[in-house]
Amino acid sequence: MDKFLKSRLFVTLVYVLLGLIILFMMQQIHPILSTAYGFLKAVLAPFVIALIISYVLNPIVRMLNERKVPRTAAVLLIYAVFITSVTVIVMNLTPIFVKQVGELNEHMPELTMRAQGLFDGLNDNRMLPESVRSGINNALMKLENTLSAFISNFVDGIGSTINMLMVAFIVPFLAFYILKDYQVIEKTVLATVPRAHRTNTIKLVIDIDTALGNYIRGQFLVCVLVGLLAYVGYWLIGMPYALLLASIVAIFNIIPYLGPFFGAAPAIIMASTVSFKMVLMVVFVNLVVQILEGNVISPQVVGRTLHMHPLLIIFALLVGGELAGIIGLILAVPCFAVLKVIIHHIFLYYVHRRPTA
Repeated sequence: MDKFLKSRLFVTLVYVLLGLIILFMMQQIHPILSTAYGFLKAVLAPFVIALIISYVLNPIVRMLNERKVPRTAAVLLIYAVFITSVTVIVMNLTPIFVKQVGELNEHMPELTMRAQGLFDGLNDNRMLPESVRSGINNALMKLENTLSAFISNFVDGIGSTINMLMVAFIVPFLAFYILKDYQVIEKTVLATVPRAHRTNTIKLVIDIDTALGNYIRGQFLVCVLVGLLAYVGYWLIGMPYALLLASIVAIFNIIPYLGPFFGAAPAIIMASTVSFKMVLMVVFVNLVVQILEGNVISPQVVGRTLHMHPLLIIFALLVGGELAGIIGLILAVPCFAVLKVIIHHIFLYYVHRRPTA
């Protein structure tokens, strides 16, 4: 009996039991946790976004600072370049977006009639089983109800929209102060760590920076390149609203694995109102873009710095999506990468502390 109590199996069973007890307790206090999570998300969201922006821009600020440019001046210079670039891009792209959205609004009745005709043709096709036609009708009814609920929620959520605008207004100021005092913040946080653990803490921070730095900064560049390739492909096949749909592909490409499907869906739906041939060409364009992204662009730009198995990434996406929706899907992989680095350091710390026989 003593041998069993000291065995690794018994220790594992104890940890599993403790984990189940913790999950049960968390389930019991779920309403309290939900309220606390909602409050913390509302309060901390601007700071988290500002920290991410600061982390992305800090290497540029540090490079300018090393060239004798004061940090405040370097941050203001980056802001000026960013605002100027965005202004130029918006001034050049806004007319195209407005034109395409106007054309889409103008042709929406025609596109709706085409789509309705396509579904009516499928519904009247006696070669299809009754269950399939019934499924199509149910899917259309669910889509209509979903759109109605979305519009209703959007109208009811005007207060949330105003709050989001306030957050968007506050974030640049938070990012400015974080970037300006980045080194002071680092020293202050490091000073709270006991002296005996500072060396390990610095190694931990360096490893986290190595795991995330190339990923976050490279992911933005990958999205831009993917959007550009999608736009060229849509333009070559004559897809309507190429810029608008390619922008959606670029934005959703931030989400690993699932993003390409979400990004391609609007283009495929739009192509279905044109012709079946256009649907095939859109699918082909997105397939080529994703092959290039997965085999050429991402390995070269982002690299394989995360060293995470695809199964772990999919698990991270499921957890992130369940906890925070789209934002959770975007942040799931980098958060799990940080967690992986922390667990690895904890494991090494206790292995080194274990006395040798």
